[in-house]
Amino acid sequence: MKHLCFALLALFLSGNVLSQEAPQAVKDLENKIVSLEHQLDAIKKAVDDVQWYNRVGDVAFIDKVYITGPPVSEKQQEKKPTAMGIGNPLKFYAYVFMPRDIDPNKKYPLLVLPHGGVHADFTTYHAHIIRELMAQQYIVVAPEYRGSTGYGKDFYEKIDYGGLEIGDVNSSRDYMVENYEMVDKNRVGIIGWSHGGLIALMSVFDNPEKYAVCFAGVPVSDLIARMGYYDDDYRALFSADYHIGKEAKDDVNEYRRRSPVWNVHKLKTPLLIHTNTNDDDVYSLEVEHLINAMKAEGKKFEYEIFTDVEGGHSFDRIDTRTAKEIRLKIYDFLDKELNTPRKLKSVADINKAAYRLKAKD
Repeated sequence: MKHLCFALLALFLSGNVLSQEAPQAVKDLENKIVSLEHQLDAIKKAVDDVQWYNRVGDVAFIDKVYITGPPVSEKQQEKKPTAMGIGNPLKFYAYVFMPRDIDPNKKYPLLVLPHGGVHADFTTYHAHIIRELMAQQYIVVAPEYRGSTGYGKDFYEKIDYGGLEIGDVNSSRDYMVENYEMVDKNRVGIIGWSHGGLIALMSVFDNPEKYAVCFAGVPVSDLIARMGYYDDDYRALFSADYHIGKEAKDDVNEYRRRSPVWNVHKLKTPLLIHTNTNDDDVYSLEVEHLINAMKAEGKKFEYEIFTDVEGGHSFDRIDTRTAKEIRLKIYDFLDKELNTPRKLKSVADINKAAYRLKAKD
């Protein structure tokens, strides 16, 4: 999309735009392109929502609920301090997946699954994982927390990375406990990868009473280090005036507040961490910093540093045999605390769940 933007700008500037109106005209064009990007994201989201029913509808009841989280940040409120309802709870969507074969008179464990990406959304990239969780009779909620894509520019700019988004995710957990009698409030876990891993960690750090277990895969762990090894375009997502508004070098403490590595002293929840040495998105040095900080605090947790496993950042989410074997480790860890009704014990079990394979009569 950036290439499209530059191409359109080049075409525009090649015409008669050297007048005094040119700067405003260019700005107007840029705004229209941004608007188009958000419209395209909404279309992609609508198409993918249909795909959910095609890919997991045979094993799951699927809903998309509209719920509330904390109000927007004080910084964002300052932009429209007198706007009607500016201090109201923020409204956002969350996906709910319920196994079709559960007994409504019994209690089942809940998994909260926040998606990754600075600005992204929960898509059918997770379809096989959802199928595997349904096979184990987990109920799943996947929140589209503030800043997610597919819901327009205004919602996109509500982003609060490592901040109020944690409140959105915890609100989705509370919604499920309060509204679904089948959910066992004492058997709630949270899992996430990448940015979702950061959210999972910060959720249990800040709300240990809400979660019985946590898995954090390749989690963003130290935003200060991350700003150092990423490029200007990435840093701009955080220093944007609607977001943090400052670079890490200008406010180290603000970036520290949003980073799991600087909050490890709060850990009380059973935790498993995974990282991969050839991860080209969340460098293993970030996660190893988190692991070492945990050890320095004397925290009890489990972790595994995988060496150059194929798939890089997605090494345990893709469909290779190795990835499936690693997911079995994750599921075993979760089961110790959540006591799932039906464990997956082998890759063959995963294949049956993911590909609808059935034994012959």
